[in-house]
Parts: sequence; C-alpha cells; structure tokens
Amino acid sequence: MWTYEKKLQYPVKIKCPNPAIAKIIITQYGGPDGELGASMRYLSQRYTMPYKQAIGVLNDVGTEELAHLEMVSAIVHQLTRNMTMEQIKASGFDTYFVDHTAGIYPIAASGMPFTATVFASKGDAITDLVEDMAAEQKARTTYDNILRLVDDPDVRDPIKFLREREIVHFQRFGEALRVVQDNLNSKNFYAFNPEFDRPKCK
Repeated sequence: MWTYEKKLQYPVKIKCPNPAIAKIIITQYGGPDGELGASMRYLSQRYTMPYKQAIGVLNDVGTEELAHLEMVSAIVHQLTRNMTMEQIKASGFDTYFVDHTAGIYPIAASGMPFTATVFASKGDAITDLVEDMAAEQKARTTYDNILRLVDDPDVRDPIKFLREREIVHFQRFGEALRVVQDNLNSKNFYAFNPEFDRPKCK
C-alpha cells in the first residue's frame, strides 16, 4: 500500500511557456529511457526477485519513478500552459499539438509513442539488476543531454534534481546486485537463475 502525498517530490515553477523545450523533455515521460518505462520495469521485476533487500530497492525506486513521472508531467504542462499558436507553429510543437493539444501523452522526443518494449522484466535477478543499472545510466545521459539543450533556469533546476536521482538509483541497484551475488555461490552465480532454478514444490 502506498501513501500519496499531494505535492511534487521537488518543486516545478516555470514562468515562461516554451513548447520547443517541452517537445524534448516529453521524452522523459514516455521515451525509451523515460520515467514511465522505469517505473513499470522495477515494479514488475520485484515480484520474482528472490531476496527481500532487492525487492525493497525495486519497490522503493519504482515508486519514486512514479513521482518523477509526475514531475516531468508538471514540467511539460507548465511549458505548454498559455502558449500561443505562433509559439506552437514556430517551435515545431504543431505535430504534437494536432494529436494531443496540450495534453500529456507518453511519447519520445522523436515522436515515437510509448511502448512496453522499452522496459525489461526477464525473471533473472542478475539480468534484471544489470539492466536496471544500465537503465539508470541511460536516463542520466538523457538528462545530461536535456541540460545541454536548455538554458531556462526554471527548467534546469528540477531537471538537475532528476538527474541526481538517477545516479542514486544506479548506486542502489548496484547494492541490490551485490546482495544477490552474496546470496549465491560466488564461483557459480551465472550458472543458474535464482528466481527460477530453485527447489520446486512436490
């Protein structure tokens, strides 16, 4: 059970609409390395993870990714609130606008809609946790790229926060991977799947 606190994890207060920036930041909502895929990845993987500490990390980080999804939504909404038709046309936001107006829709900056193929749940503890570490690094790189493209300090501030959390999550998944490896035969931990190759009920 979760308790929802009705405030953003980190404040988002953007003064000036800028649909051109919104068009690139939307990728962290529904893009290949975005927050929607991250939350689904971790909250799906937790069910077959064999060790409670690793389950806890997946649950904690997956839940936090939902908070990040909310932050990215707030950023995109504030960047597209009160925008003019001239801004929409000049920014190239018209291709998004024609289908979604200013609604939040899970899509990559390239225009590709969200697909479940962007997240993995393999059912193997080591495979999944290594995937999770890579996912956090890819998200961090995407935030780095956004920071290279965006000058507005009101946008940069929450993006920097989100980038920092990707680094923390990478570390947490590294710790969870160590828990899994420590619970396996250290000379043989790639020889079997601890989520599947265990004694079966008779």
